[in-house]
Amino acid sequence: MTMSRLRMTAAAILALGVAACADPVGQRALVGGGLGAAGGAGIAALTGGSPLAGAAIGGAGGAAVGALTAPQQRRGYYR
Repeated sequence: MTMSRLRMTAAAILALGVAACADPVGQRALVGGGLGAAGGAGIAALTGGSPLAGAAIGGAGGAAVGALTAPQQRRGYYR
């Protein structure tokens, strides 16, 4: 296993561990956007692409996935 593949695997494991930390839709979208931006920038840097473009694409995708996968909350109930 090359060093870049090892780094990508470690980053993916870390991202999966952090991905379940937020419940409300807004928080999940922000966490997903941050993780997507970091992952996109890292992958783009490792593959020779533009880290800014990778961060923009990864952030948009991560925010969308985070918002779409949030569980539905009941209205009228408080924690």
